[in-house]
Amino acid sequence: MRRTIRIRGARTNNLKSLDVDIPRGRLVVFAGVSGSGKSSLVFDTIAAEAGHQLNETFPPFTRNRLPKWTRPDVDDIKGLSPVIVIDQRRLGGNARSTVGTITDAWTYLRLLFSRISTPHVGESNHFSFNDPAGMCPTCSGLGEVVVSAVDRFLDLDRSLAEGAILLPGFGNGGYWYSLYADIGSFDPDTPLRDWTEEERQALLYGGEHAARLGTRPPKDYEGIVQRFERIYLHTSDNLSERKQETIARFTRSETCPECHGDRLNEAGRTATVLGHTIGELARMEITELAELVGRVTEPAVAPVKQALLDRLGAMITIGLGYLHLGRGTATLSGGESQRIKTVKHLGSSLIEMLYVFDEPTVGLHPHDVASMITLLRRLRDQGNTVLVVEHDPAVMAVADQIVEIGPDAGAGGGELVFQGAFDGLKQAGTATAAALAAQTPINTDPRTPKGTITVTGATSNNLKNLTVGFPAGVLTVLTGVAGSGKSSLAAELVAQRGAIVIDQRPVGANRRSTPITYTGIAIPIRRLFARRSGLPAAFFSANSEGACPDCKGLGVIYTDLAFMDGQETVCETCQGRRFTPEVLEHTVNGLSIADVDELTIADAIDALPDRAIKQALHHLDQVGLGYLRLGQPLTTLSGGESQRVKIAKELRDAAEPTLYVLDEPTTGLHLRDIATLLGILDQLVDRGHTVVVIEHNVDVIRHADWVIDLGPGPGRHGGQVLYQGPVAGLCGTATADAVHAR
Repeated sequence: MRRTIRIRGARTNNLKSLDVDIPRGRLVVFAGVSGSGKSSLVFDTIAAEAGHQLNETFPPFTRNRLPKWTRPDVDDIKGLSPVIVIDQRRLGGNARSTVGTITDAWTYLRLLFSRISTPHVGESNHFSFNDPAGMCPTCSGLGEVVVSAVDRFLDLDRSLAEGAILLPGFGNGGYWYSLYADIGSFDPDTPLRDWTEEERQALLYGGEHAARLGTRPPKDYEGIVQRFERIYLHTSDNLSERKQETIARFTRSETCPECHGDRLNEAGRTATVLGHTIGELARMEITELAELVGRVTEPAVAPVKQALLDRLGAMITIGLGYLHLGRGTATLSGGESQRIKTVKHLGSSLIEMLYVFDEPTVGLHPHDVASMITLLRRLRDQGNTVLVVEHDPAVMAVADQIVEIGPDAGAGGGELVFQGAFDGLKQAGTATAAALAAQTPINTDPRTPKGTITVTGATSNNLKNLTVGFPAGVLTVLTGVAGSGKSSLAAELVAQRGAIVIDQRPVGANRRSTPITYTGIAIPIRRLFARRSGLPAAFFSANSEGACPDCKGLGVIYTDLAFMDGQETVCETCQGRRFTPEVLEHTVNGLSIADVDELTIADAIDALPDRAIKQALHHLDQVGLGYLRLGQPLTTLSGGESQRVKIAKELRDAAEPTLYVLDEPTTGLHLRDIATLLGILDQLVDRGHTVVVIEHNVDVIRHADWVIDLGPGPGRHGGQVLYQGPVAGLCGTATADAVHAR
């Protein structure tokens, strides 16, 4: 068998006809600055071609139901295997998706209960909260119910005439206003705080409260709460976006009063195995659950018991033993999501597979990186090829080979600048080599706080009733091992005190969303071309007058091939330029409107003579995204790039002092680019904002004004504050070891 993956003439995205031979059966790390082309080579070229070729072995009908792979722009690839991509996208999922369902552990557990529980309930679907046979009828298997947040309905310092009812349509001039202000039962000009308690209860709930008023409301009177719930909560219609926003603002989720969060009906939640209900087992940490399942002795369920133990054991092996099967997948971090995805592969007997990982150490404390390295080596030693896009020096140090793409980002990248061992990389003179030699000094002169933002009684997940003060006007870093409670404490901070959360969720909803649309410079660009050409601005919109009539401004023609993959071809009329020839004749500084899409953000700042355009793009360039093309779909950005786009937006929009919470902003960042990020965080703080960062990166911790370290372990072993204070005073903890390393 060929012992290398041979690539010739790779031109995907910014790759410059790249030629490289990658050894098979090895652990290979791909390094390079953010935007250099690493992902273009590993994911968009190698993985994409391997996935496409595997799909081609299936009949057309089956292919249409498999994941779609876009074939890369490359001259030749040899030596591929079936590919398994394990990326860092959060699992997300809906409210019914849990750690148990996503790993199939819940399937085995409910099968176990269906066979040996006392009393006997029935088939395994009677223990499924996603099946009508098993779900709680009150919450439909969600474990929670949506209730009115009545405390948010009224502003007691206002009168009805001044808009005391905050619900849409209930304020003065609103559709329902007269049903309360004009019925003679309430004084519309007196602030609600001066009303009697009975009057306020009658306004909200009607019923017996309204009946006791001196001037009784009409017989068909509905209290505000009753009317709100009838209109917004007790309707089967598809809800408009505005209604959804109203529901999000004026409701909250509470534990289901019937099943108390177990999600199951009475029969399913009362049956026991070894004296425990299935709901109790779902709340146990996986390590504890594995010990209990091991005590099952019935021979008839031995295969089920072993399958469940194998799945639980795999999660423990990769450091997730602190989770529980009932944990919603939407609450998992990126690092936890990525490790969950590997569970099914740990027991696989397949060899000669191609595993592709996207920054597997994301979300991992330095203390936990060793377990991920063990996993990567284990997959390699089973006879597989493991390709890893990674910035962590600890992973580079154990790699069989390192491939660095560079030398810079965007148009300045796409070349092979180093291939060899870690010791050779340190002497190579590349961007990665320089970053490995550098070290951020420990902050010995922290900023002086401007007050304290306090979180009280925090009990989410594993938090031990914490009361924590976050210093205002400084940079605070939350540290601790994975599962120690960092994200839970940050969520409590947001819930109790309000904050702008900057996470790694995508910023682009569709292919038409680009840096041009996101920054709002589409209109200034059209106006600029309109002034120079004398044509109406609409002619310079690919969605309006100037669009190519054949492709409707998309630049491509999509052909539906029924049960085969649809085909996208470049529009022959405009050659992918999206505009009519008449529009393309007009230029600004030698650039047509189509050429503008191909400009990088950095180039556009110099090339487009318009102040509004330069200001809007400046902050994207500041956060290190100057290499992005103006027309690049935001759907193609990585999690780290998406997060920096959001940071840039806040730099542009932030005015009043605000609390910001950032979730691992170094995700996707090369060591060199972290210094740029720290400069951006400093800018936010210098403008009077408070910045709280969940982070494991040593350079970010060293730079902090204040550190809050949680632990000492994950899950029930965590949830306590081990240290809070200046980073220079951090000692005697796992975090301290990391801070003083490198």
